[in-house]
Amino acid sequence: MKVIGISPLDKDATVALVEDGRIVFAAGEERYSRLKQQDGFPALSLAAGLEYAGWSLDDVDLVVYPFLEADKEEEKFDANLAEENRFLDSYEPQALDELLAAADARVPERTETVHGLDNPNEKLEKSILHKVFYSLAAKQPSLSKRFAKAGSRQWQEEARTSHRRWQSELESGLRKAGYSGAVRRLEHHASHAANSYYASGFNRALCITLDGYGTGLAGSVSLAEDGKIKRLHGVSYPNSLGTMYEHVTSSLGYKPGRHEGKIVGLAAFGDPAVLADVLLSRIDQHGGDFGIYQSNNIYFSRYLAARYPKIDVAAAYQYVLEVVAKDFVAHWVRETGVDAVVLSGGVTANVKLNQRIFEIPEVKEIFVYPNMGDGGCGTGAAMHFSWPGGTLPSITNSYYGPDYSDEDIESALNDAKLSFDQPENYAATVAALIHEGNVVARFDGRMEYGPRALGNRSIMYHAREPEVNQWLNKRLGRTEFMPFAPVTLYEAAEECYLNIEGAKHTAEFMTITFDCSEQMKRDCPAAVHVDGTARPQLIRREVNQGYYDILKEYENLSGISSLINTSFNMHEEPIVRSPADAIRAFLAGGIEWLAIGPYLVEHPDRGDKPAGH
Repeated sequence: MKVIGISPLDKDATVALVEDGRIVFAAGEERYSRLKQQDGFPALSLAAGLEYAGWSLDDVDLVVYPFLEADKEEEKFDANLAEENRFLDSYEPQALDELLAAADARVPERTETVHGLDNPNEKLEKSILHKVFYSLAAKQPSLSKRFAKAGSRQWQEEARTSHRRWQSELESGLRKAGYSGAVRRLEHHASHAANSYYASGFNRALCITLDGYGTGLAGSVSLAEDGKIKRLHGVSYPNSLGTMYEHVTSSLGYKPGRHEGKIVGLAAFGDPAVLADVLLSRIDQHGGDFGIYQSNNIYFSRYLAARYPKIDVAAAYQYVLEVVAKDFVAHWVRETGVDAVVLSGGVTANVKLNQRIFEIPEVKEIFVYPNMGDGGCGTGAAMHFSWPGGTLPSITNSYYGPDYSDEDIESALNDAKLSFDQPENYAATVAALIHEGNVVARFDGRMEYGPRALGNRSIMYHAREPEVNQWLNKRLGRTEFMPFAPVTLYEAAEECYLNIEGAKHTAEFMTITFDCSEQMKRDCPAAVHVDGTARPQLIRREVNQGYYDILKEYENLSGISSLINTSFNMHEEPIVRSPADAIRAFLAGGIEWLAIGPYLVEHPDRGDKPAGH
């Protein structure tokens, strides 16, 4: 059965072609339009996918979309917000002034530099009028409740308009593409549960989904066994950990829906104890569920960001996310007795959270879907409707995008008037360049699907110097608090990371952090965060021979089994897709060498500059 899955159109619009549960092609529209998190109907990626797979629309049995019809979605969130009003009127949080006074006394004095901040105690800079308003909107009981309800009503109207708009655009986009066949809808969190379970290879698993909003829910729990998924529980919106984290991302001056990863990195520099009690006082945890008081009052997080150091605000929100989600998952693990957990949904892009879930004593195995956000819902919906039954082996990689012939690459290099060589011992040559301190961008094979670059559209550098994070980020136009992630030889996993057994497969997709061994901290300080963790990609030769061989040759030269792997793109641009994209980013980024297909290119402006910074 051939099924096309189209992800939600509000951001990161993505197309997936799936046959009998097997992903044939999947790519985000942003890679073709070159606009980060491109919204709207994914016409370019749909056309590219059909061409790549050799399908025509007449071959397609079904098109699926991971939201219900607009009127049914409206019924869901209208009921949600009526229930929220009852919760707001009945819940009695602890006295806020007392909690804040205690938090004031816990703020430490700091002098150590946090790269990316003007000073370690930096707060959100706002005028006196703003601060007064935030104080009233966050602290005054009747006013804060009114702002929470108003925030939910505003969200409700925006959601109503958005669902109608995207339904219309989906229908018109399919017509323009020439498709007149069947279209099926799937409840949003069912698509998240499907992609994580069907891709995991587990026969029996507990499916946990957590995100901002989807078909009335902000999370769900399902029991999956023998190829079938049964919903056990849904977390009603707006009790949303995704919304909570989006609010703090915005309040700290970053773009919600895009820069949550910066908050994860920033959190490691702060002290969660400063504000943890304040945040936990607003969360009602009960059994296998939780409620978030005044979830849509964004002024609460803005008030905290203006009053406390950014790093302490980030640390508290990250800590509370971990506590609430971990308690939630632990309850259902114990309730069901299932020791294999699969995760999907935008919240599970938080790699530190995934580590905490794996650390639940009863959890023995974990899998996180590589495209865990809404961009992955198209594959989930398509797998749901095309699944042949039973359990299939896990996916081995996420290289589901396009690839290019040597002729395509050579033509692009000639168009750019670049000189290139074709080394006889390619992997050894590239490894030697990296070992000498050169930055090398790699473009080869099929493009990765999802938010992570996994070797085919990656920038590689050695991780021996902690200063790498500052100068390489500056060169690429990025401002990040997280260190660069490492790629590590699969067979060296236990030497580099602690307590990784049971999570090695999901670590092949760079979706979880681990505490690092002393050897890893010593050999690769640039890839180890201030909290002693790293987010690795484990690489096996049978998955990506060319990539693996470069790393293996580097190990032969250096005795170190890891390299930095960061995405091949400029700041705020999508990961490169085509040879032309790769060449443009290579030239603009001042990267010393480009390993593109079988060819090796030295940057034309490099001249006699020394390797490195």
